[in-house]
Amino acid sequence: MHILVINSGSSSIKFQLIKMPSEALVCSGLVERIGDKDAVINYKTDGFDIQETTAIKNHNEGLKKVVGFLLDAEKGVIKNTDAISIVGHRVVHGGNSFSDTTLITDAVKQKIDDYANLAPLHNPNNLEGIRVAEALFPNAKQAAVFDTAFFQTLPEKAKKYPLPNELYTKHGIQVYGFHGTSHKYVTEKALDYLQLNTSKIITIHLGNGCSITATVDGKSKDHSLGFTPSNGLIMGTRSGDIDHAIIYYLVNSLGYSLDKVTTLLTKESGLLGLTGYSDLRDIQTQAELGNDDCKLALDMTAYRIKKYIGAYVAAMNGLDAIVFTAGIGENSKVLRELACKDMDYFGLVLDDAKNRIRSKDLREINTSTSKTKILVIPTNEELEIAKQAFQLLN
Repeated sequence: MHILVINSGSSSIKFQLIKMPSEALVCSGLVERIGDKDAVINYKTDGFDIQETTAIKNHNEGLKKVVGFLLDAEKGVIKNTDAISIVGHRVVHGGNSFSDTTLITDAVKQKIDDYANLAPLHNPNNLEGIRVAEALFPNAKQAAVFDTAFFQTLPEKAKKYPLPNELYTKHGIQVYGFHGTSHKYVTEKALDYLQLNTSKIITIHLGNGCSITATVDGKSKDHSLGFTPSNGLIMGTRSGDIDHAIIYYLVNSLGYSLDKVTTLLTKESGLLGLTGYSDLRDIQTQAELGNDDCKLALDMTAYRIKKYIGAYVAAMNGLDAIVFTAGIGENSKVLRELACKDMDYFGLVLDDAKNRIRSKDLREINTSTSKTKILVIPTNEELEIAKQAFQLLN
């Protein structure tokens, strides 16, 4: 059985074609910097490793490029669309409606759309991916895997906000958590590697969107993102934690509309607001060239990560390992170094030489004397989605 996995994110599309149940990767690719005249597309198979730069206005165009590659007479890997049995989709916000992987129906699509105002950078793009896939693969089943599912184990003291109770009981205002597929995948990889009977692990997902999760014995116990994927760590265009009274000030004193505030906090803040760049690679380059705004943005990002690590160590009363994952977490030695600097009180001692090594494998980057493991584990949300989609059909 061939499963096509589409991870249609806020600024990128990842895809993998996976043969199940062997979990053999047939091909993979990444469309990034969507909306940019210099968007980059990578396609990889055993026979090809292709990169092209082109203008891609939106996710619809990006997805059609992906399918065009899969069906290309010379480079493609499937003869026709009927070769795909099921398309698995990452969906960010499932609210209280979905706690498990589900087959997509019109009712499911409507619910995903209903939650779009809670994940405005994600759910609309997730839904676009579903609609394009339905049109291009009419005979394949479509399945949704929800980011929020991994956080069903959050205790009430961690997921409930100190608001009037009816907002929680009647309207579902609570911490839902996001990047759950990634946190679940790397947590399981860490547990398999560490071989501990009991565990306290912090997983740090750093990409255009960022989040951090505390897990005890593989179950989520606290998480930085909340009702929407907007708070917590500093992100590419999202502010992360701010004083909510700033919103009142923007509206009442500076004349901002609520729509403008939403746009400001989700699309114009974070690294972009601090530096003019939303991509950490650009920020690191500019910092090396002496750009003070970029230097400060890196320091602020690392400082926020360190604060959450400290809070979660206190909440769990211990720490066995921290895990860096996702595009930035796996590739930015600079941010890993800044985040681990002066953390020896928690037993975190980074090995500079190991941190500089680039690898696609799970690896330790701590010194031999470090009491706490520092791991880099490449996430594979697409494989996790494929596994869950396969289990749904079987």
